[in-house]
Amino acid sequence: MGYDDNCFILARKGFYGVLKSADAYLHFVFLTGVTRFSKVSIFSDLNQLKDISMSEAFAGICGISERELLRDFRPELQALAEKKGLTYDAAFAEMKKRYDGYHFAKESEDMYNPFSVLNTFYDNDFNYYWFQTGTPTFLVRMLKEGDFEIPNLENNICISASDIFDYRAEWNNPVPILYQSGYLTVKDYDAEFDEYILGFPNEEVKYGFLKELLPAYVPSYVSGQKFSAARFVRLLRSGDMDGFMSNLRAFYAGIAYDMTDNKDERYYQFVFYMLVTLMGQFVQTEVKSAAGRADAVIKTADAIVVFEFKMSGHGTAEDALKQIDEKGYLIPYTTDERRIVKIGAEFNAKERGLSRWLIV
Repeated sequence: MGYDDNCFILARKGFYGVLKSADAYLHFVFLTGVTRFSKVSIFSDLNQLKDISMSEAFAGICGISERELLRDFRPELQALAEKKGLTYDAAFAEMKKRYDGYHFAKESEDMYNPFSVLNTFYDNDFNYYWFQTGTPTFLVRMLKEGDFEIPNLENNICISASDIFDYRAEWNNPVPILYQSGYLTVKDYDAEFDEYILGFPNEEVKYGFLKELLPAYVPSYVSGQKFSAARFVRLLRSGDMDGFMSNLRAFYAGIAYDMTDNKDERYYQFVFYMLVTLMGQFVQTEVKSAAGRADAVIKTADAIVVFEFKMSGHGTAEDALKQIDEKGYLIPYTTDERRIVKIGAEFNAKERGLSRWLIV
C-alpha cells in the first residue's frame, strides 16, 4: 500500500468519524459506490451501518424493474417502436435484451440499467450508452495479465459468497470487481455450496466489454486494422465462406509478432471467440450442444456454419473436420432446413496465424 493509499484511508476514517460523532443528529444516511468498504479499520469509526448490498428487500432500489418500465414508460416505448419501425412488443424485447438482466440478491427480479433506459428514450434510439461513461483500463489489464478465461464470463463464473466482495488490488482474481462494477451479475445461486454463478447481464455489457478487451489482445485493432464485424457478417450472409476465412487469415496476420510468439491453440481460439461474439450482434452464435462442444457455430438466415480449429503439430484441418463428424457436432442441426457448412481450420505457430482451412 502506497503513500496515496494511506492518505486516502486516513481521509475516509476522518470523514466516517465525523458521521459517527453526529449519530444523534442523523436520521437517514445512504452510502453507495462501486465497491464495498475495504477491510481496513474504518469500521471502528463507522460501525453502525447496515450493509444492504445483497439484501432481497432492497434488490430493486437502484434500477428499473420490468413492471416499472411497462407501467411508467409505455408512451416512450411506443414512440421508440414507431421510430425504429418495430411493433411495441419487438421494441420491448430489444430493450430487455440490451439493458435488462441485473440481479442484486440470491432471489431478485430482473433490473434494467436506468442510465441506458433513460438515454434510449431521450435519443429515441438504441445504443451502447453505459460504455460511453468511461472504460476501466485497469480491469482490461488485470484480465490480460492474469490470463483469465474470458469465455467463462458467459454465465460460467462461480464464486463463494464470502469472496464476492473481497476485492484487493494485489489479488489476481478480477471476479469481485467485475461483479461490483456491473460487468457481471448474479445468474444463479447454489445454496448447497453457498456459491454465486455470475455472467454478463445483457448484450450492452457483453458486446461493449468485448470491444474494450479486443485491442488489449489484438493491438492491430488499435493501430489501423480495425475489426469490422459488418464485413465478416456480410461475407457469411452471402455464403462466401472462403472469403470469410481469407479475411480471418488477414486479421490474424495483422497481429504483431510478439503477441503471438509462443501462443497455443487457446489464444487463437480466444481471439476468434471475441470476433464471433461481436458478430453475434448480427448473427446468432452458439458453441454448446448436448452432443459436444464445437469451437464455434454461427447461424445465418440460410446456413449453419460449424468451426473446429487445430494447432499445427497437434492436428490438421482434416483432423478438425473428422472431429466435427466423430463427435456429432452437426447432430443438433440435422433437422434444420438451412444448409450445414463444416470448416476445419489449422493454425501454424511458426507462421503465427491461420495457415489453411477446408470447407465442406
